[in-house]
Amino acid sequence: MRSAEITRTTNETAIKVAVGLDGTGKGEIATGVGFFDHMLDQLARHSLIDMVVQAKGDLHIDDHHTVEDVGIALGQALARALGDKKGIRRYGHFRLAMDDTQVACALDLSARPFLVWNLPFPTQKIGSFDTELVREFFQALSTHGGITLHVDLIHGLNSHHIAEAAFKAVARALREAVEPDPRMSGVLPSTKGAL
Repeated sequence: MRSAEITRTTNETAIKVAVGLDGTGKGEIATGVGFFDHMLDQLARHSLIDMVVQAKGDLHIDDHHTVEDVGIALGQALARALGDKKGIRRYGHFRLAMDDTQVACALDLSARPFLVWNLPFPTQKIGSFDTELVREFFQALSTHGGITLHVDLIHGLNSHHIAEAAFKAVARALREAVEPDPRMSGVLPSTKGAL
């Protein structure tokens, strides 16, 4: 099983993340941020990547450090679990519909991090959760996972649906990208000879 564990401790957060790329989408999530836990559970479930995320952060200040640092640790864990990337599909894309909302995601596990983000929210908060933190999470995941990540809102009215559709679309694209390609077993999916 392709798996990895990352522990990250700073003055602001203490994070432990474990991933299993060949899992069933089981999530054991506890960050202290309810809406974020719900989103991470969607990420695990729809990517079929088993995830354990335990975070203790300075939530008395706000949710920012916790959300960003989980993104950093999760990105690092994904990159480590992928290893040399031989035999994977590398690319993934998905357009996901959820009620009023449609979100498109395309990604490349290229080791060249880049985030293209076109996901405006109609409100600044979902309950007590700052919607700007959705981008912060994916920026950290992209940077530390070595992922070129494009996320685009096709249309949507409800901030909760927009956030959830984004997490699910990324999950489904990630599922496709990390899967072994039976036609490329043991082969690096690049003409450069390195990723």
